[in-house]
Amino acid sequence: MKISRRSLHQDSTLAPLAGLNPLLQRIYAYRGITDSQQLERTLTAILSPSGLKGMDEAVALLYSKLQHQQKIIVVGDFDADGASSTALAVLGLRALGAQNVSYLVPDRFKFGYGLTPAIVAEAAKRSPNLIITVDNGISSIEGVESAQHAGIQVLITDHHLAGEHLPAATAIVNPNQPGCSFASKNLAGVGVVFYLLIALRAHLRAVDWFVQQAITEPNLADYLDLVALGTIADVVPLDQNNRILVHQGIQRIRAERCRPGIRALLAIGKRDPEHIVASDLGFVVGPRLNAAGRLDDMSLGIECLLTDDVQRAVKLAQELDTLNQERRLIEGEMKETALDVVKQISQQLEGHVPWGLALYDPSWHQGVVGIVAARVKEKYHRPVIAFAPATANDHLEHSDQDFELKGSARSITGLHIRDVLEAMATQYPDLILKFGGHAMAAGLSIQAKNFDRFARLFDQQVCKQLGTVAPQGELFSDGELDPHEISLDNAELLRLHGPWGQGFPEPQFDGQFEVLQQRLLADKHLKLVLLHPVTRSQIDAIAFNVDRQQWPTQEKYVHAVYRLDVNDYRGQQTVQLVIEALQALATL
Repeated sequence: MKISRRSLHQDSTLAPLAGLNPLLQRIYAYRGITDSQQLERTLTAILSPSGLKGMDEAVALLYSKLQHQQKIIVVGDFDADGASSTALAVLGLRALGAQNVSYLVPDRFKFGYGLTPAIVAEAAKRSPNLIITVDNGISSIEGVESAQHAGIQVLITDHHLAGEHLPAATAIVNPNQPGCSFASKNLAGVGVVFYLLIALRAHLRAVDWFVQQAITEPNLADYLDLVALGTIADVVPLDQNNRILVHQGIQRIRAERCRPGIRALLAIGKRDPEHIVASDLGFVVGPRLNAAGRLDDMSLGIECLLTDDVQRAVKLAQELDTLNQERRLIEGEMKETALDVVKQISQQLEGHVPWGLALYDPSWHQGVVGIVAARVKEKYHRPVIAFAPATANDHLEHSDQDFELKGSARSITGLHIRDVLEAMATQYPDLILKFGGHAMAAGLSIQAKNFDRFARLFDQQVCKQLGTVAPQGELFSDGELDPHEISLDNAELLRLHGPWGQGFPEPQFDGQFEVLQQRLLADKHLKLVLLHPVTRSQIDAIAFNVDRQQWPTQEKYVHAVYRLDVNDYRGQQTVQLVIEALQALATL
């Protein structure tokens, strides 16, 4: 793993940030902040909904449905962004006066992703007048056609990249559709829904809807906890607009002005809402919601977010936690198999690991292949696509390999995975049945009999797009901290001055230390007491999920890449280093 230290962008200086704490000045400047206005986090600074193409048509469509109280069904996706988007759409529309709103989320094992003809047929049983897609739909050409034939209008809200052709929906709101001038292309699905609700409320206010209906105009900011959750869980880049939305949502969670379900999921993950940060939504709440969509039915997660009943929220959170534990066990087994497969491939290629890795095992679980792809990507720093049978036992029932595989892709910085798949689909039209996604993640389907050919062509296409330089893992550091900067105050400072996440990474530093103590916790985490070489002060540190073949070490010194964190133990707070990378040293 290569460790690189961040530096100021060309022609950048610290002068525009002179009023800030010196440590924050450096960190923000390293992230391209050139004006203090870029750090604005008030809601008044978010972009206007008017910049979103299709918004006027969408608002007019929704207003007509509200006027006649026609039946609306929200069709979501089966991940945390999809669950957050669905809950927000249902809650928001009800608060705006819609009396006949329900939702339907596809079972990934029966219906697959998006607004498919099959899910339209399921929705048609409820006789809706309008289907609203959230976090999906931009590639659902056949599904929209099926809805039209059934006399159902469709409003698509999505954030994924559009294909060559768009569905013939009544209205489409997606910052990434052709011709949309909205300045932030990084909205999550839940962010698109939030903007739709803002625009609809403005129209309803202008026509005196709330007065006529004798209902209280809702404060849509009350739903920003859902927006923050979906945005962080979907790992979209935190540009300024997204940072505002996430910050405002986190502030409401800290003040315990959030959905009971979010509070219950934080509690089951042993997180205090008052002190949460963005990563708690990504690593505690998000995975438990995702577990429902991966192994069972995402309706469980949506209901957890929708309910106002605290006791029911706790019960649903417990069920989600149980599913997440099951998911971890399945993931662990699949990961070991995947790593063995990569080792076998490497041995066959005399130590070489393909630049693009496509992996498949007939025993793998379709709902977990995305996580496995991510884990293999982290270890080998290669774009990875992991496949599983689309239907359980297909590999047993079809000895001729005439069945479908569902794949989930995870990419590396510098390689747009959807562009790779599109290039392959264009060059080999018979190879990929369908695909969709964005730069860092995608989903696709192929025939099992084509897997070997796909794996070979995927590696070739990755090589073509990366050029002559083999992909190499790189870890970025904000440099070495002065001894006095390793402090509880600075740990708290960084905690409060995010949100940090994709595209606006959490600050991490590097330095060399003497090892005083080291021991394994739970047989996988390394707890250390380090000695600073200058001040000779002792510092607690922890490295999660270490390689037990390397740690604990006999060497006396280490080079560590770490984050400053607050360790709260029995009410006493101390600074702690959370180690991201660790290298043993014989000497300093």
